[in-house]
Order: sequence, then C-alpha cells, then structure tokens
Amino acid sequence: MRVSLKPVIASLVLLAIGGGIGVAVSRQQSASFEEQTSAPTAAIERTPLLVNTDDPDLTPTTEPQRSNFIADAVERVGPAVVRIDAARTVATGVPDALQNPFFRRFFSEGAEPPSERIERGTGSGFVLSQDGRIITNAHVVEGADVVDVILKDGRTFEGQVLGVDALTDVAVIQIKADDRLPTAPIGSAETLIPGQWAIAIGNPLGLDNTVTVGIVSAIGRSSAQVGISDKRVQFIQTDAAINPGNSGGPLLNDRGEVIGINTAIRANAQGLGFAIPIETAIRVATQISTSGSAEHPFLGIQMLDLSPEIKAELNASENIPFPIERDTGVFIMQVLPDSPAAAGGLEAGDIIQKIGQTDIKSAADVQAQVENSSIGDPLDIEVLRNTRVMTLKVLPGRFPEQNNS
Repeated sequence: MRVSLKPVIASLVLLAIGGGIGVAVSRQQSASFEEQTSAPTAAIERTPLLVNTDDPDLTPTTEPQRSNFIADAVERVGPAVVRIDAARTVATGVPDALQNPFFRRFFSEGAEPPSERIERGTGSGFVLSQDGRIITNAHVVEGADVVDVILKDGRTFEGQVLGVDALTDVAVIQIKADDRLPTAPIGSAETLIPGQWAIAIGNPLGLDNTVTVGIVSAIGRSSAQVGISDKRVQFIQTDAAINPGNSGGPLLNDRGEVIGINTAIRANAQGLGFAIPIETAIRVATQISTSGSAEHPFLGIQMLDLSPEIKAELNASENIPFPIERDTGVFIMQVLPDSPAAAGGLEAGDIIQKIGQTDIKSAADVQAQVENSSIGDPLDIEVLRNTRVMTLKVLPGRFPEQNNS
C-alpha cells in the first residue's frame, strides 16, 4: 500500500538502509589650522635608541613559549595527518555539433575533439594504523585507483584505494612505508556534548597542516538537515573553520583524540562544518579493509516526522488507511514491495514508536537504529496501527547497490 500526499513530499525523509574607534580630542589639545601652519618648525635631534638590558622586564627571553591544550593536541596528532592528491579521468561529453565535418575541419589533421580530461583535487586524511592504512572521505578519492599521499615530514607515497563507501563518505587508502608510521589516537563521539572544544587539522585550499579551532555546535545532525540526504550519517556540527581541502582530515577533542572526520560544508552557511562520528568511520573502514566494501542494513520504507500540521494534511487526504490521532512520531508513507519491511509486516500508515528498547521520535532515530543493526538479525519494531499497538520482528536486508530507498 502507498500513501500519496504531494504537500508532504518536501518533508519526506528517505531511509537509505551519512568598528571603528572614536577618538575625542579636547579643546586644550586641539589647535587651529592657522596656528599649526604659522608655528616655526623645531629641529629634530636624532639620538640612538638605547635599551636597558639590565631591566628584566625589557630583556628578551630565549625560553620557549608555554604550550596550551590546542598546541599539545596538534603536536600529538599532526604527524599522522596527510595530504591526498587525487587525479581522475572525466568524460567531457563532446557535443554532437563537434562531430559535424564543418566544425571538425578546425582541428588539425588527424586530431580528434577531446573526449575526456584529467581532474585533480586535494584533500586530507590521517594514518589509522602503523602499517599504512589511511582513512579519508570517499569523495576525495572518488574515481581514482591510485593517489599521492604526502606526510607532514615531506615524504610522498603512492597510495592504493582499498575501497570507498558512498553512503557514509568513508574511504581507505593503503601505503607502503619502510618504517612504522605515526598514527592518530582515536577518541569517542558518543559522549560529546555541544560546547566542547573541537580542533580541525587539514589542508584547506592547498594550505598544508592548517589548524582551526572552535566548539562542537551540535550532535546528531541528520543527513537531511545537513543537505546531503543520500548519506547515512548522524553528523557532528562544529564552528571550527572547515574549507575545501579539509575533507577527510581529523576533528579532535581537547585531549588530541580523533572524534570525527571533517566531511561537509554547507554552501549557504557561514561558520558551520560537519564531521562523520569516528565510531561510524572506524566501523566502515574496518569492513572496507577486510572485504573491500561496506554493508548497510536496509528496511525499505519511506517515512516522515509527524507534526500537528503534517497530521492535518494527512487526515485531509483521501488515501490514508485511517485517521491519525497523534501529533508526533514517525509515519510510514510507503513500504517498498519485496523489501524486508514488507516481509516483516510493516504497512503504510503505521506509526513507529520503538525499535528495540529505544523510543523513536524522528525518522533520524529510525535511520540510526537500523544503521547500527546487523543484516539478518531481527529488529523488534513497535508500531501504532490505527488504535492498536503491535510489535513486529523485521530482519534487515542488505542495502541494494542501485537503490537509494
């Protein structure tokens, strides 16, 4: 069954299973233009500048400046942060008009209109293991099998892309070094709270080893909120400056531990950046390292968050199976045919209330619970169907490669 509601389409969430200073001058201090121009010019006596080096307050110190927690964190992690230069071949899509003999005569004899070009980009990453495993964003290395990896000490390595996962924007690169490489210490994003320090290291705009600092502005931002609804990530939001080239670099806490991977910048916002929680990145990177790809659990439902306005619009529709009484919850708009959700008994019109022991308040909560589940392991999903509460066992399937539902 499918519930059709065009006014609600914009709210549809698709589960894919991510000064100047004023100066006052007193009358006593001011002089008229005539007085200034008529006054004789006094001779200036030039004498050498003498510095009293016996005064300890004026004596330059040769002692190193005191460090702070930001400098300590950067010193700890900086050697493990790398620059990634990637090149990919892009089809130019030669216009049909250029195939016309009239236009082709403008090319030199034997020359063909260019059908492809080389596109180059720069991003960041960090060393995950001493044997040369490096984690970065999938979009940094998209379309490239081999990339150049430059360490902070200047060494350059040829890196092999082991795999990419577009749904979480995570990729893993392997380099071969003769000695053990410095690695970034891993922290946790699960205990983050807004207001904590956030430190970003990367290569923004080609400026290597740049450090910016801010705070964790928010946590649990859904992919729809960030503006990249095709991802399955609950993002960390930060106001630490993140620019093109920072992608793939680490976001640190005040102890110098990696809590996320910088990944997204909202084009219409200033001072906002987003990072993939490190737990998500490590889980995906581990799967890529062992099997070359990552698997994501999948239910096969389309859903939206209820509100009083959405409830009124739904109840005004003739296509809903029964009236909706609740103002909150997650309303199932459609169950895809032959999907795990259909096999488990979920129906359009159901309102999801719980998954396991977790209360569900938004579609993002559903997405998070499904993403953290395992393929083939049953999920207990409590739904409200009309006035009846029921619990259904649904076995998540493997996310279809060509299906973004």
